[in-house]
Amino acid sequence: MPKEITPVHHPDRRTDVVMPYAPGIVVRRGRLVFLSGITAAAVYHSHPHREEEFDLPASMREQAVLAMENLKKTLAAAGCTLGDLVSATRFLTDVREQDDLNRVWADYLDGHLPTTTTVEVSRLATHARCKLEITAIAVAEE
Repeated sequence: MPKEITPVHHPDRRTDVVMPYAPGIVVRRGRLVFLSGITAAAVYHSHPHREEEFDLPASMREQAVLAMENLKKTLAAAGCTLGDLVSATRFLTDVREQDDLNRVWADYLDGHLPTTTTVEVSRLATHARCKLEITAIAVAEE
């Protein structure tokens, strides 16, 4: 049975603004896929962490590209694509870099609008060099 996903909009919504996300999404059919925190670091890395595995670029743009590639790989392993995302929480260590993330996010999602929440945190548990972590929910075909 094909998945069924419907964006939710308020009946009195403003149509003169463009939102970079959907206010809500209803999933009626499909398999929910929950993704752990994805960063620019390799998905599979040592625990406890080893310093040499976290040689990451300094810019948010470069880290966002690496994180989106890791997100794509993880979704593919679950039989999904970025177009199957229904929700994402994005944790940033500096919210002033959100616009750089949003540009990369928009390029990768190509018009697809999952629900999103962006939160500024003082540090990510993965490594001090990580600027971004994404947790997400996707819907695959049943």
